[in-house]
Amino acid sequence: MRSYLDFEKPIAELESKVEELREVAARDGGVSITEEVTRLEQKADQALKDLYAGLTPWQKTLVARHPGRPHTLDYIAQLLEDFTPLAGDRVFGEDEAIVGGFGRFRGQSVCFMGHERGDTTETRIRHNFGMARPEGYRKAVRLMETAERFGIPVISLVDTAGAYPGIGAEERGQAEAIARSTDCGLRLSVPNVSIVIGEGGSGGAIAIATANKVMMLEHAIYSVISPEGAASILWRDTSKAQEAATNMKITAQDLMRFGVIDQIIQEPVGGAHRQPDVAITRVGDAIEQALGALAGQSPEDIRRLRREKFLAIGRSL
Repeated sequence: MRSYLDFEKPIAELESKVEELREVAARDGGVSITEEVTRLEQKADQALKDLYAGLTPWQKTLVARHPGRPHTLDYIAQLLEDFTPLAGDRVFGEDEAIVGGFGRFRGQSVCFMGHERGDTTETRIRHNFGMARPEGYRKAVRLMETAERFGIPVISLVDTAGAYPGIGAEERGQAEAIARSTDCGLRLSVPNVSIVIGEGGSGGAIAIATANKVMMLEHAIYSVISPEGAASILWRDTSKAQEAATNMKITAQDLMRFGVIDQIIQEPVGGAHRQPDVAITRVGDAIEQALGALAGQSPEDIRRLRREKFLAIGRSL
């Protein structure tokens, strides 16, 4: 059964009526209501297009957090062949909030990693809702350094509310682990591509997003802090999260305008959660194009282009 967000209630009502009419038609074969069903379907489709064409930053935040959006493991299953996951950071232990390994993407060997939120209560707990601990970021460094050693491009998917803020994580050096992962991404001599597929929160996101090409799905968000966190700090009132989301400029469209990201990947009408396979294919096409544009570049040029990209952020404003 499809899950609707609060602002999607008009769409939910229309689609519910369509389903009711279909059930009536199936039950009473002699009643012809095809025209009415078609009319309502067209009305629902148009209403969905109109709604998603004018989403507010807060509504985009809710879409980015939708539990039905495809997650990293879904992308791995559809885009990669012969995927071999790697576990552990060789220092403390395994952190399933970040999954990664090596496989073949459309005929090319790649290192592929990303935050995994999980899609059931059990898997969400196992993956800690995509909030990585230090060992998760040290695993990411291990993956990137292995890819560097063998000259393999790195692809990372960002989908986290932020790094895990627990006491144990801080005791094991959360800030240092994030900094080293960020630095490792910047130092790579192989091409790396990063895509924000849902929520890109704070250092937990940037730790694996310092790439030659940074892209976002159309309704994803990317920010230094969550809207709720910003509202709590600025106004000591989390109910002002909607106002914070608007002022923080966290949408793909805002970040493209500021030069923080390089490309927006269009989602299916109604969000990636409505047609996950289509969204994943579009991300795959964007990755292929980005890697193709970087193919043939020398290691020195790869590092130089990445450095220039990040140093240029904000300079033209």
